[in-house]
Amino acid sequence: MAGIGFVLRNLTTKDNLIGLLSGFGYSALVATGPWLFTILALTGIVALGSYFTTVEQQITFRIAIIYNFSFSLVISGPIVMVLTRYISDLIFLKEVEKAPGALLGGLILIYAIQFPLAFLFYFFYVDIEFMTALSAFINYFLINGVWLVTIFITALKDYKMVIRIFLIGMAFGGISNPFLAKDLGVVGMFFGFNAGLAIILFGIIARVFAEYPYEAKNFFGFLPYFRRYWDLALVGLTFNLAAWVDKWIMWFCPERDVVAGGFLSYSNYDSAMFLAYLSIVPSMASFVLSMETRFYEHYLKFYRDIQKHANFQVIRDNHKQLIEAVHVSGRNFLILQGGISLLAILMAPHLFTWFGINFKQMGMYRLGVLGAFYHVCILFMNILLSYFDCRRKALQVSFIFLLSNFVFSLLSMNLGFPYYGFGYFAACLITFMVAIIITFHHILDLPYHTFITQNESVKG
Repeated sequence: MAGIGFVLRNLTTKDNLIGLLSGFGYSALVATGPWLFTILALTGIVALGSYFTTVEQQITFRIAIIYNFSFSLVISGPIVMVLTRYISDLIFLKEVEKAPGALLGGLILIYAIQFPLAFLFYFFYVDIEFMTALSAFINYFLINGVWLVTIFITALKDYKMVIRIFLIGMAFGGISNPFLAKDLGVVGMFFGFNAGLAIILFGIIARVFAEYPYEAKNFFGFLPYFRRYWDLALVGLTFNLAAWVDKWIMWFCPERDVVAGGFLSYSNYDSAMFLAYLSIVPSMASFVLSMETRFYEHYLKFYRDIQKHANFQVIRDNHKQLIEAVHVSGRNFLILQGGISLLAILMAPHLFTWFGINFKQMGMYRLGVLGAFYHVCILFMNILLSYFDCRRKALQVSFIFLLSNFVFSLLSMNLGFPYYGFGYFAACLITFMVAIIITFHHILDLPYHTFITQNESVKG
């Protein structure tokens, strides 16, 4: 996101409050676009649809969206990660004429892999009406498509167009829903939501083809990258699994519901965690807008001076400046996100009262806010490791996150309701401590790793 981050940062240089707010607003939507769209649109659609649909229809719609959101993210994760690396290399090598083919090839691969899974699930496993199953099936593939095309957002750098597409899609999906739900029920709810996703998906695809007006060919040129970057693919799989495994485990808790002909759900936990995740939106925006861009400037200078055969003193000074940039960014993040998380926890009773949220979610929400704080820290650590091409270390962090979240969530579920949420929080805290040790140990020894451990000529 550093590319679009530089463009957005220019907004904040304007000598007025509007520029600063615009920069953070655009950054928030760019950094969390599909996820934020889904949460806000889903909340709005369920709220508006409650006037025109039954509770059972609302539950069917909500749980199907959650299933689609979670499984599409996990299964598409390896492809998205590898394709992201492929697109990055194309931009670096100035071979962007291959981008349209890679976009179509990625969509074909994701759809080919997931078609049988989604088909069997919706038309054979769950017992719901055919039109509802068809609508949910289409929604699954639209969400998958959005995950993939957002790879190209940072390459486009046209933040206004990207935000416009997301807002139009979100608005259309939310506004059309009540009118469609009134006559079509849950199918109408899906139709409105799917229409909004389709606007986003095809809008970004159209913008990519406009930005790179080349013939789409060599659709699967990125496939050899899976052999070369298999560890990167596993990072995409394990990190996304880690983010969702606690929710899946809680679907089997004693308080769970079996709804809509076979869906397992524990709505109190899901809702509490999704609400908790909203607390990290400001820090995600700040990361795109200032933290990553500040780090990237020093990162680029460090390696460019080495390529120019700079002397040891220059390299050491650049290394110190890079470490300082990481420290400053980390400090700013801790102040920003720490304050927001603390405020979210203290204000929880008022928030729950204002929005009519079930107070049974209070404890899970507060633990979710704490867990989300460390979760986003882990994400940032993995991004830094990716900059230094430490794929194996990023994989270690992701695997520890997955294993700890699985074990502790299972333990907290077995301990009973008072402990729900502790598993996720404990996993995030432990993984963060491991991640920060691995990341800073590598950064502190960066010159050694640059000239020795990551030097192909020395390895040979």
